Amino acid sequence: MDPRMVFCPNSACSARGQIEHGNITRHSRKERRWRCRVCGRTFTSSQGTPLYRLRTPADWVGIVVALLAHGCPVQAIVAAFGYDERTVKDWHSRAGQHCERVHDHLVLSQGRDLGQVQADEIRVKIQSGIVWMAMAIMVSTRLWLGGVISVRRDMDLVSRLAHQVRRCALCRPVLLCVDGLVSYVQAFQCAFRTPVHLGRRGRPRLATWPDVNIAQVIKQVQGKRVVNIVRRIAQGSADQVACLLQHTQAGGVLNVAYIERLNATFRQRLASLTRRSRALARQPATLHAAMYLLGTVYNLCTYHHSLRVDILLPRNRRHWVLRTPAMAAGITDHRWTVLELLNYRIPPPPYVPPKRRGRPPKLMPSAVAT
Repeated sequence: MDPRMVFCPNSACSARGQIEHGNITRHSRKERRWRCRVCGRTFTSSQGTPLYRLRTPADWVGIVVALLAHGCPVQAIVAAFGYDERTVKDWHSRAGQHCERVHDHLVLSQGRDLGQVQADEIRVKIQSGIVWMAMAIMVSTRLWLGGVISVRRDMDLVSRLAHQVRRCALCRPVLLCVDGLVSYVQAFQCAFRTPVHLGRRGRPRLATWPDVNIAQVIKQVQGKRVVNIVRRIAQGSADQVACLLQHTQAGGVLNVAYIERLNATFRQRLASLTRRSRALARQPATLHAAMYLLGTVYNLCTYHHSLRVDILLPRNRRHWVLRTPAMAAGITDHRWTVLELLNYRIPPPPYVPPKRRGRPPKLMPSAVAT
């Protein structure tokens, strides 16, 4: 590992999170430890990752986590590799928490022109009852924008998802496609607002974002068959909705097909989401960690066939270049491996020196004279 790309994780160090500053030296090559010249602390290259203080080799942990992210049951991993079931579940929980932090750092902390966003919720059966999982996707890049879990399918669930979408959105024209749940319209209207400070006392006025279009696709079901589909625009203009549809999905009609395909991917790779299954999640926290592990692997480590681009070669030949949703969104320039995802270290926030209280120190007489 290049010392110039390693940063100091010490929260009390003035050089924390800084790379290519020459403050990192190698302390032990065998133990893979580094030393910061500013604070004098030593740390390992795995600190801040789910591989920290694990005795199992990182390659084996990466293989197990990759199998878990693609729907392999825990019992099959225990039978194949001989690890204890509690160890595999601990790795699963660590990887899920790490992937949530990576998702917040790479996806939610950077604003982007979303274009069109589709949102939907899944009914999940766990050991203690029923929970709801709401998720959102960016249509043009197939980027998973995040998800939330709640015991009830209410306004709180939809509002938390709407604020996640708002965190990674720029103030650009956007189309929000949802199903017939009434709470979506009010939740997105409340989320896509910005406080306007006028210098007065009290709470600032909230200004609604311009060019925010909300559309609903309502399926009318008779028995188990869909007999009719009602499409209506709850907010916005029909001309702008048609322009955004042409820009994000090359035309067509209002639909929620992209988020439904993502739901099918989650049901395929997450055993607790499979209908009529005995592999139930015991707690919502376990389902939350598994959701972020699967979503982050989907964004960074999985090629999407519909995102491939062609390169024209001589003699009318074509070379297709596969891309992941993160590559299509400009987050990364290559497909990550699961081990690379587990080894990714999130830099801490920049150091802010503490404020000095009291009167400023008086200048020395010699300094005043000069």
